[in-house]
Amino acid sequence: MDKHYKALELDKILNMLSKEATCEDAAVMALELKPSASLKRVNFLLKQTDDAYILSGRFGTPSFGGAKNITNALSRARAGACLTTTELLRIAETLRIIRSLRQWKSNSAGVETSLDNLFSGLCANKFLEDKITSCIIAEDEFADNASPVLYDIRRKIRTASSKAREVLDKIIHSTNFQKYLQDSIVTQRDGRYVVPVKAECRGNVPGLVHDSSSSGATVFIEPMGVVQANNDIRILKSKEDAEIERILFELSAAAGTYADSIIGSYENLMELNLIFAKANLSYKMKASMPVMNDKGIIDLKQARHPLIDKDSVVATDIRLGEDFDTLMITGPNTGGKTVTLKTIGLFTLMAMCGLMVPCADNSRLSVFKTVLADIGDEQSIEQSLSTFSAHMTNITKIMKTADESSLVLIDELGAGTDPVEGAALAVAILEFLRNKGAKIASTTHYPELKEFALQTDGVENGCCEFDVATLKPTYRLLIGMPGKSNAFAISKRLGMRDEVIARAKELVSSENREFESVVQTLEARRQSLEKQLANAQKLTAKANTEKQKAENELRKSKEQAKKEIELAKAQAQKIIDKTVSQAESLMEELDKARKEKEMSSADKSKLRRDIKKMEATADPVTTKSKDDGYILPRPLKIGDSVLIYDIDKKATVLTLPDRDNTVQVQAGIIKTRVPVSNLRLIKQENIKKPVFSNKRNVRSAVDIHPATEIDVRGQYPEEAIMAVDSAIDSAILSNINQITVIHGKGTGVLRTEIGKHLKNHRAVKSYRLGVFGEGESGVTIIELK
Repeated sequence: MDKHYKALELDKILNMLSKEATCEDAAVMALELKPSASLKRVNFLLKQTDDAYILSGRFGTPSFGGAKNITNALSRARAGACLTTTELLRIAETLRIIRSLRQWKSNSAGVETSLDNLFSGLCANKFLEDKITSCIIAEDEFADNASPVLYDIRRKIRTASSKAREVLDKIIHSTNFQKYLQDSIVTQRDGRYVVPVKAECRGNVPGLVHDSSSSGATVFIEPMGVVQANNDIRILKSKEDAEIERILFELSAAAGTYADSIIGSYENLMELNLIFAKANLSYKMKASMPVMNDKGIIDLKQARHPLIDKDSVVATDIRLGEDFDTLMITGPNTGGKTVTLKTIGLFTLMAMCGLMVPCADNSRLSVFKTVLADIGDEQSIEQSLSTFSAHMTNITKIMKTADESSLVLIDELGAGTDPVEGAALAVAILEFLRNKGAKIASTTHYPELKEFALQTDGVENGCCEFDVATLKPTYRLLIGMPGKSNAFAISKRLGMRDEVIARAKELVSSENREFESVVQTLEARRQSLEKQLANAQKLTAKANTEKQKAENELRKSKEQAKKEIELAKAQAQKIIDKTVSQAESLMEELDKARKEKEMSSADKSKLRRDIKKMEATADPVTTKSKDDGYILPRPLKIGDSVLIYDIDKKATVLTLPDRDNTVQVQAGIIKTRVPVSNLRLIKQENIKKPVFSNKRNVRSAVDIHPATEIDVRGQYPEEAIMAVDSAIDSAILSNINQITVIHGKGTGVLRTEIGKHLKNHRAVKSYRLGVFGEGESGVTIIELK
């Protein structure tokens, strides 16, 4: 691997990628990835990774099953060679994986991606796969039904073996021979059935000696009675081996016929495994796809170095190449300067390899023909190179290679020698590289380089923030602000004597003190403005949230009002229709009475009842008799101000009570008859709502007409829970024992939150999801106590 890539630790990222690949060849491909300098190629690679990332999120990562390399075996089969059972089983396994991948892709049909060509290049061959697996059970086992000939041979072997064992069983169980046997068992030697006989008794058991034990105490004799059976078995075994070899040749020839197709599919399989390995690594890094360019512009948002522990890494913003082509990063040691350099270089190389990078969306990166880095101490005793010499050797090579399409990263430029000469040399190197058009990021402690950045167009200062109070870096990169080494503050915090620090400050030149003072003042102002900006953003976010909430409430109120108006119109139309019908019926009765000129007392009573019934129907106000113990302080008089108790409405008495103890009152523009028991006398000059016992004196439309269903679809969980509580209260007051909450299926959030709330609700006896015909899991049925 290129040493510049290794200095930026690309090899570690590729090693992480290889571990995500499940196939050996794909893992090797991951380790051998090379950054591409073509913008078109890089965008295509990133699109493939992003498509795999999306497909994995929607349908799960496909299984590649650890497919083995079968290219060599197929090439040999195509040339007419006979493959082993292991090679054929690997071919069958690869075909199975290819078939399962095609099936996985078919489940995501309709989603067009840049991976479609690779998936369409996977050619399943169920015929060859089944043929191999039906013949070969395991690496050392063939199926009996691999061929009719093999089945017949094995049947004959079993028959001959059975005959031989019968003879041997008679011998080992015979009282005549048992005393000569070492053990009453049947075993095999060289594929022939034998019995273990004591060495001194071998003459007593007629047969052929095939072997003896290591101690010489036992000889293994093949009795004469089974010699022919063993000979038959041996011949059949030879035929079996020949038939198996013939089958292997046949299977190999079939595999060779499809070799080109399978090899092409295998190569596509490895490409897909590598791409989905990139997607899996992106999920683990919580990475996103950067926007690529070839103009040298880098704009990273919330970048997190992937090799630092995710629980401790600090996200930072980094810019380079748009407003300025050179970034000088300063700050204390261990403050994150080198990590920033490596982040720039590593993210660039990762993107050029088609890898997503761990940063916020819409971050920008550029492709470069060369990424050159001088990071770390490369002093060499063998080559007599000091730290400074090693750095200068690398930088000299970088200066020869760099051009307008190069990214140059240099750590501690000019360090390791006399500060004055080192600073001057560093400025000269930067000017040379800038004249070549390279994009540069460098770290330094030299104040001369800070001044160079302040005085030179296209060069920008940056610093790694450091908290002097805690002596800990924050690892945030601040662009536009030169940093301080904070040597005095750190030394004092670590116990250095005050007089030593004071003397050291005296030795610092007045120019340096003034410069550091300006930097300190700027830093203090920056922190103050940053806090103010954070507070302003917080207030703005809160105001936007409140505004959105108010708009939602207004919209819902308008929708509810519209629904109520439509419902009222519908109810009013029903009342009108019913009243017109009753009025027509009464008119017919009156016409009939006018013709007859006389009415019986029963007909008159019926007519009066019908008229009152029509009045009650036409009355839009639903009244209920209340017996709360209230007694009028005096009889009602015409003109009294009263409160209609059940609807909490002020009215004026128009008539005195009739025989049914009802009076006519006027509430606004509506005249209606109300029972005296439903009226409360109030004073004209001080209208108050009387409080009686524990009952409510204000009723909503929900109270008057309680619903047995409530629809909370589209509401936030908090709003839905409040609506459910209101519906439960109304149902309890109306003696309704069961209500239905319609929350829809959706993501299940509303169902879950409502269930949690009902679990501990003191008015709920039980609750359950609906069944078929009730709405299933889209509704919850609540039974009240």
